[in-house]
Amino acid sequence: MAVLGACSVLVTGANRGIGLELVRQLLSKPDAPRWIFACSREPDGERGQELRNLVSKHPNLVMVKLDTTSSTSIKEAAVCVENHLKGSGLNLLINNAGIFKDVALDVVDEEDMISGFRTNVVGPLLVSQAFLPLLKRAAQGSSEKGLSCRRAAIINITSYLGSIELVPLSYVKPSIPYRCNKAALNMLTRCQAVSYKEDGILCTVVHPGWVKTDMGGQKADLTVTESVQGILNVLSKLSDEHSGTFLNWKGSTLPW
Repeated sequence: MAVLGACSVLVTGANRGIGLELVRQLLSKPDAPRWIFACSREPDGERGQELRNLVSKHPNLVMVKLDTTSSTSIKEAAVCVENHLKGSGLNLLINNAGIFKDVALDVVDEEDMISGFRTNVVGPLLVSQAFLPLLKRAAQGSSEKGLSCRRAAIINITSYLGSIELVPLSYVKPSIPYRCNKAALNMLTRCQAVSYKEDGILCTVVHPGWVKTDMGGQKADLTVTESVQGILNVLSKLSDEHSGTFLNWKGSTLPW
């Protein structure tokens, strides 16, 4: 089992699918983080039951209300996390929350485009901004040399559908809003990698594969367990050379 080595991890969209499985597998690791912050829009809602069950069994797991489409909610979540960390920083931020719409080019409308962009691009941007002071604190206080998830990192969960080069191969599923906003998320991550390098923060996008979740559907190639095992294995190996790259769940580089 790969050793991640992060003392504190925050996952958005953690109430189901890949986010929930990330939390489960992080909890099961021999080097489980001292703190895992599982964020969801409605932690007290019906979809939060599995997460609440985990919280009742693991004192290092904290549920945090965080709506990535609300700047107020994001700021309140950052204050909550900072209070729990009591002066230490946040090692790893995984921007996993997202929405998917498979809408064709001839019928996609303004709201389809704007709602997807708001959740899948603006959300990760604002979340990263809000938690940046805690990421910087972790990087500054770490004895680690170079960039890694053990020191400080922003991992944005993307999709190969956001690859401009791969469009001819993947256009079986048009998904215009999703493709466009994931391409924008990829650009955001490249900008973060350049901007935050001097602060000691690694920034990378990871494609989790086509996963059997509510979003991916049951015809998908991967189980959520397989995908997350791969993602965490990749995260454990990231270093300076990977910051600003586009990787998949196996660690292979994808074209922009």
